[in-house]
Amino acid sequence: MYFFKPISDEVRLSQIIFKKHKRTMKLILVSILACIAAILQAAGGFLPGIGYFISPLATAPILLCSMLSIPFGLKSYFLTIMLLFILQPTELIVFPFTTGLLGLGIGASFSFFRKRLSIIATGTILLTLGIMSLIFIFHFPILGPVVSDSFSFLTTISIFLFAFLYSWLWVEMAIIIFKRIKVMII
Repeated sequence: MYFFKPISDEVRLSQIIFKKHKRTMKLILVSILACIAAILQAAGGFLPGIGYFISPLATAPILLCSMLSIPFGLKSYFLTIMLLFILQPTELIVFPFTTGLLGLGIGASFSFFRKRLSIIATGTILLTLGIMSLIFIFHFPILGPVVSDSFSFLTTISIFLFAFLYSWLWVEMAIIIFKRIKVMII
């Protein structure tokens, strides 16, 4: 079945090859990917309208870095947060709980799980928890005025379904991007 097909073997082989590179090259790659993620995330504040379509792409650099190495994925995640503090502080609350957390979670899950469904489920759970934390704990209106900041099962189920579809999309995109970029990185 489609969801139970193993997909992470190619990523695991690339992780082994990536470990053989010098630390300097790895840190340069992390910093470049973090800069790309920060620029893409900040686009939402710099370019109102079209920037909101560009900012979700900030997941990709964090995801790629996390696919290659979890510690370097964490470094790129935190470096992106620091860069956003300088570039666009308004995006500082959104990135750590949504796009960054999703990229980190899906990328790291390629190391722990083999099946597509497990990797998608990890991204779904993390994104759901991140969005719900912003809405219900921090009372940050990430979904606009449509969703109230009081807990409801309908809102939770809607967020979960959205997170599942979004994570599924990112897992498929990650596989495609990784196959095209791995030749350059490795």
